[in-house]
Amino acid sequence: MRPLVAIPARFAATTSALRYAAEVNARALLDAVWRAGGEPVSLHPHAPGGTADPAALADRLARFDAVLLPGGGDLSPARYTDEPVHAGVYDMDAEQDGFDLELARQAVALGLPLLAVCRGLQVLNVALGGTLEQDMGDPGHHRHLRHRVTPAPGGPLAAALGTAGLDASCYHHQRVARLGAGLRPAARAADGTVEALELPAATGWLTAVQWHPEDTADRDPRQQALFDALVEQARAEN
Repeated sequence: MRPLVAIPARFAATTSALRYAAEVNARALLDAVWRAGGEPVSLHPHAPGGTADPAALADRLARFDAVLLPGGGDLSPARYTDEPVHAGVYDMDAEQDGFDLELARQAVALGLPLLAVCRGLQVLNVALGGTLEQDMGDPGHHRHLRHRVTPAPGGPLAAALGTAGLDASCYHHQRVARLGAGLRPAARAADGTVEALELPAATGWLTAVQWHPEDTADRDPRQQALFDALVEQARAEN
């Protein structure tokens, strides 16, 4: 039996094949989970008014073996700051934010194996009380390119990837400002940007990366190793 990996869907205003607004996930992400031996399952984001019911979401997660928080648009800055919204912030959705934030909290509380990707890392950080830098400025440094990241020793990221530097496919204009409670940097870029987070006190396996490992996982075993580790942990918990 393939372990069930819950992945919150992303709202899309239009999709040509379906003719209507849709809920989607990147095929590259689903393929990476499938290659690892998992069964990727999209979750319908339900958070009326921007707030998800914790107990109801915990019940929904009871049937799953792991959670993957994918990339997507920006979290509303109102979730972590009183500052005005920066002009560069895009694709905010209150229901998506409310669902993802509570999903992160419940996954941590339940000890489910958790892999967070790009927006997913930012969601995890904010869910645990951290903040974000709304816009990093020059998008050429971390947006739509590959750059070097270096994992820190001693945590689940290093166990999956090793500690040698590796090229990461990045597409982000925001980054961690203040760390959420209990989180620690697990990788950095050359300019010091936090590119991965871990929660040493977590009762389940947890790794969050600011880059998109699914972009190159089909040809880069080290990137695929993140999905392999998630599914391996999900199978062990099953």
